[in-house]
Amino acid sequence: MNRTIWIWVAIGLTAAALAATFVIEPGAPRALLNAAKPAPAPTPFGWNAQLELIAGDGVRGLRNATAAQARFADPFGLARSGNGTLYLADAGDNNLIRLIRADGSVATVAGSIEGFADGAGTKAAFNTPSGLALDSLGNLYVADTGNHAIRKISRQGVVSTLAGTGVAGYRDGPGAQAQFNGPIGVAVSQAGRVFVADTYNDRIRVIEPDGTVGTLAGGERPGDSDGAAAIARFDTPTALAIDAQGIVWVADTRNRAIRRVEPDGDVSTLNLLPTVEGDNPLSRPTALAITHDGLIYAGDMSTGLVLQIRADGNWVALTGNAQEQRLSLPAAMTLDADGAIYLTDAGSYRVHRIAPAATQPIVTVAGPSPLDPLPFTAGRWPLHPQDAWHEVVGTLGEVRGDGRGESRHHLHGGFDIRGDIGQQVLAIADAKTSNPSSSWGYGSLGEGASLDTISYIHMRVGRNGKGEPIDTARFQPIAGDDGKTERMRLRRGTRFKAGDVLGTINPMAHVHLALGSNGYERNAVTLGFTGYADHYAPRIERIQLLDALEQPLAQKEQGRLLVSRGQPGVQIVVEAWDQVDDNLARRRLGLYTLGYQWLDAAGKPLAGYEQPRMNIEFDRKPPDDATKVLYAADSGITVHGSAITRFRYVLTNTVRNGKVATGLWLPNELPAGDYTLRISARDYSGNEAVAGRDLAIRLR
Repeated sequence: MNRTIWIWVAIGLTAAALAATFVIEPGAPRALLNAAKPAPAPTPFGWNAQLELIAGDGVRGLRNATAAQARFADPFGLARSGNGTLYLADAGDNNLIRLIRADGSVATVAGSIEGFADGAGTKAAFNTPSGLALDSLGNLYVADTGNHAIRKISRQGVVSTLAGTGVAGYRDGPGAQAQFNGPIGVAVSQAGRVFVADTYNDRIRVIEPDGTVGTLAGGERPGDSDGAAAIARFDTPTALAIDAQGIVWVADTRNRAIRRVEPDGDVSTLNLLPTVEGDNPLSRPTALAITHDGLIYAGDMSTGLVLQIRADGNWVALTGNAQEQRLSLPAAMTLDADGAIYLTDAGSYRVHRIAPAATQPIVTVAGPSPLDPLPFTAGRWPLHPQDAWHEVVGTLGEVRGDGRGESRHHLHGGFDIRGDIGQQVLAIADAKTSNPSSSWGYGSLGEGASLDTISYIHMRVGRNGKGEPIDTARFQPIAGDDGKTERMRLRRGTRFKAGDVLGTINPMAHVHLALGSNGYERNAVTLGFTGYADHYAPRIERIQLLDALEQPLAQKEQGRLLVSRGQPGVQIVVEAWDQVDDNLARRRLGLYTLGYQWLDAAGKPLAGYEQPRMNIEFDRKPPDDATKVLYAADSGITVHGSAITRFRYVLTNTVRNGKVATGLWLPNELPAGDYTLRISARDYSGNEAVAGRDLAIRLR
């Protein structure tokens, strides 16, 4: 029995453009065309959004199962058919095209090992499949990034190569001879033209219905300029969407922009209103969709935000402002006929839906699961020798200044290993790049590169100590108009082996390792480096109670700090630090976890304080706006002209799993009398401070 199926599609095909089209799962009977639907209602601007989980348990892997148990390796491209089926490009180590049915169950459509082969279903092979799009006949198109090709999956599930030779290059012409360079985005017009974001050629290409490949817009090198097709420049275009008028919209990732390409190739930039701080709200846009009436949705892989944007440049953040709704790497999105957004979060191995908030709020599940395994357990260091100790000079969560007098500017996000300037930086694990823009900061102190879930920072990426390029097959030098190298490009899908040279240490004289996607960084000390040892108990320098004006209580009676029970809530502040074996004696490091408990005059824990309340735990990096919540004044480096690092933790505030909350201790919760405030300060190795941990208190 024939059934009619309606769609609005993947990577931004709109309801208006496809009002009378249909798609079906590969292998299903072809549906019959139906009369056009009534015109959809206008899309509201700034609607109250709720993030909902569609599939994925937040652990990287491969498992076809029901929604909550399914696993993905690098969920990227997304397309949705009218019957509710979602098609998903699952890259990483999976290299599969998968589907999520309307009932939430997950199955594999095509793909097998990483490779380049046509054929039916699992006889085919992909290499880092990225963007997806459906045409009006139910054919699925795949931007096969690592194979530098555009693939086609028929309704029967047969995979063929539409265009591309499998070798990176730039050439227009017949599909079998045309060349691309790491295409990531793809979209299909109502007329059957396939548009391609040829990402590392920095061009927008088009495949005509007869298979001929041409260039719609963009030039021979990256840039940021509007104008006619051959004059315009893009920089790492990643996602495409086609509006009801046939205009192609582009997420121009490194230009921090949304670009508009007319049918004749003329390019212009959508000017977004700046934030109150004067910044462009886009940082690295990677996901794009457009409604029937021209409102744009953009997902940003750097900020984790999903923005709704009007043609006049007004915008709102639909989700991501709240930590519990922050995505780690929004990679692609598509819409349904009711206006809900479906999107992939590649860094968290999940697929989500953004829909109007329900009367009863849904418990949001965002970010990787705490059960997600570490990328390796071999314990390698990023410097020679990889199997022996190196000095550690920084840990996650430490307070950092801005170098201009503000000592509590941000929180340290990784694990720092000291090295000599010019020393080679080595991969600590086998890895495959997922991020379309995996290197940054050329020539700056913060230059770095991201390989899978590990970032290596403070190095000359892909260059030796003299600044000369190395391994140009993987690290591609990009020249400016003057012919001089202006950055090193690292393509999505590039593979590395443990021990491969990534670059050399820059003048920062250390390697900063960050573990996890932006916003969900884990403590890299958990990687377990060979020879790393910590037998030192943390040192507690001082314990203070601060009043509402953040001034320390100072009055004492018989050696006890005198506190009035009428005193408003106070902060408990502890100055403490740690060391690790074989480090320089002056090297102060931050702690892993801190807490406190109350003891009576005889030293017995009070009810509710049988165990310390471990309010601070740096298992994941908190947001930088929590710096002054977790650290009291005079924390940081070079405070009052001193080179000593001071960590003054506010123990009445809370950070766990990267989430922050404020709090106070209320003196009136205890009856008058003598007490002991006992501090628990521990490092990652489990050593706990003993000296200086008690403060005698008299409540009156």
